Amino acid sequence: MSSQNNGTGQSPSLQVRSRVSLALTDYDYALPEELIASRPLPNRQDSRMMVLHRRERRIEHRTFAELGGFLRVGDSLVLNNTRVVNARRFSDDGKIEFLFLEQWGPKRWKCLVRPGRKMRAGAQAAINGVAVTVEEICPEGERIVSLERDLDPWEGGMVPLPPYLRRQGDPEDLERYQTVYAKISGAVAAPTAGLHFTSEMLAALPHAFITLHVGAGTFQPVKVENISEHRMHRESFLISESAAAAINAATRAIAVGTTTVRVLESAKRDSQGRLLAQDGATDIFIHPPAEIRRVDALLTNFHLPRSTLLMLVSAFAGREFLLEAYGEAIRERYRFYSYGDCMLIL
Repeated sequence: MSSQNNGTGQSPSLQVRSRVSLALTDYDYALPEELIASRPLPNRQDSRMMVLHRRERRIEHRTFAELGGFLRVGDSLVLNNTRVVNARRFSDDGKIEFLFLEQWGPKRWKCLVRPGRKMRAGAQAAINGVAVTVEEICPEGERIVSLERDLDPWEGGMVPLPPYLRRQGDPEDLERYQTVYAKISGAVAAPTAGLHFTSEMLAALPHAFITLHVGAGTFQPVKVENISEHRMHRESFLISESAAAAINAATRAIAVGTTTVRVLESAKRDSQGRLLAQDGATDIFIHPPAEIRRVDALLTNFHLPRSTLLMLVSAFAGREFLLEAYGEAIRERYRFYSYGDCMLIL
């Protein structure tokens, strides 16, 4: 199984080798703005899929519908079944935007607020006639707010689309910025590698579900030049007994998305390296020269330059090879980011 094959299902000689860099500028690339996919394709499974073969440093251009052809007997896809909540709300006068992140107690929430200059400590706004008061400002700029009376902030809210899409969510996003297998509510961002699956396609492939509730920190930029000094946000996760058993029985664990990688790399295991069922949290930051030990292949979307997600994938594929592939994706006019095309790294 994956946990006993030197961490990758491969011999040490097949580990990806790349010049290690901790410099933020070495995780940068220039993307033409027109390649940012602002809307999803009409059909989920129609995305293109770039296939990276790490051993041979070889690139193929395929379609996502061909994914099953790259699976072997005994493989298992591992998917994140978190569900995005409609966490974006506006004040009754339309002047203040709230992104409700986490409940901190009775009628108390942690939020992102825009514009922040109008919502200093003690400032008030109203949502559905309920007064919202800023109690304190967190070190990273989030607000702890109190509600005058009980209010479900997600009821009637909007999908919190990533900032780089530069638009508000609409009725189409209520369906499409959600995987077809989304089940457990709690995320404020979608595990976007899973957006390509249809129910029919997933039913035909071996799979198991874990849950990690993606937080707003996934969009937090790296602000330090030495990336090892960056501190990750903390996110809660859940692995059921049935999921742990399925993953342990798999010959190869194929992670669908970086959130799944973070869970599998940080989750507790027994003395034989078997994954345990658990309810936990992780703030793991995976970047070169770290080795990804619990995942054998990765399906992922194309990520923003200088992002922690790009750094995680660099640890898996090798930074130089990955950036080479990104350059080819740009030349071939792949669609980037949440609603864009995908990459399978073998």
